[in-house]
Amino acid sequence: MATKHTGSKNAKHERGRGALRQRMAQGREGQLAWVVEACARVLRPLVRLALAFGVKHAHLEELLRDILVDEARRAWIDKGTEPNISQLSVTTGLNRKVVTTRVREEAGSLPQTEMSAEARTLTLWLQMFADNPANRTLQIVSEDESVPSFEAVARRASRGNVHHRAILDELVRLHMVTERDGTTELAVAGFVPASDLKGMLAFLGDNSRDHLLAGVSNTIGEKAPMLERSVFAAGISLEECERIHQLARERWGGLHDELAREMRRAYEGADKTASGRIRVGIYTYYEDARAEHLAAPAGPSKSSGKKA
Repeated sequence: MATKHTGSKNAKHERGRGALRQRMAQGREGQLAWVVEACARVLRPLVRLALAFGVKHAHLEELLRDILVDEARRAWIDKGTEPNISQLSVTTGLNRKVVTTRVREEAGSLPQTEMSAEARTLTLWLQMFADNPANRTLQIVSEDESVPSFEAVARRASRGNVHHRAILDELVRLHMVTERDGTTELAVAGFVPASDLKGMLAFLGDNSRDHLLAGVSNTIGEKAPMLERSVFAAGISLEECERIHQLARERWGGLHDELAREMRRAYEGADKTASGRIRVGIYTYYEDARAEHLAAPAGPSKSSGKKA
């Protein structure tokens, strides 16, 4: 009887472990579904961008393979291991041949916006203008060091690594400043290269990347929480959306100047070995939600909330 009782008890344990494994598997599948759905929401505007410029499935497929391998390698290195081909294959789900033959192509890559001497120069100039409106116009070169000049601003912003003439020519090309009779004048309120597709795509990529990196870091919990918040509402008029949009633009102006000034101080006070980087941004997006109903599940007609 004891043996039968033991056998029965063991069978119950096995059934219990089997049920636990099944629940764990279902839990993992549920998490995967959530992650895939989140990725779909992130990818939708990127696919819209890709289609607008004629990018095809083959391009995106190749890109995804490259990023999968890059990020899988980074994840292994973060754990203290340089992964081999088999480890990368298992982690990504790609076969060994694809992993082995993957080649990174650097040609034609977008510039890193935080490294742009033009952006740093214009940002510093805008700070000077905010402090003193007379600085909207600067002499390109001044023999009197007490008189502000574009040459001095460019030298300070680039730490003397880029000639001021090259920076000025690029800013003129981007229609951000004008040049006349030995002087140059601000023509914009911020470094937004609207006339340069490559520059705009670089900012799109860098701004979106860092916004998502903050959210991903907070979701995974790998670091202390970073600021990543938004306020949102639905069921209001497009006119009200635009009014709120303009309010955000106005409030951002003052904060932008303060943050840029603090970053400038940190940059100028850092030694050459400093490797930290930071990006602080703000965004507003609104639309007629009826245009999205075909692509999104039905929901309440009115909602308002805040993401913390």
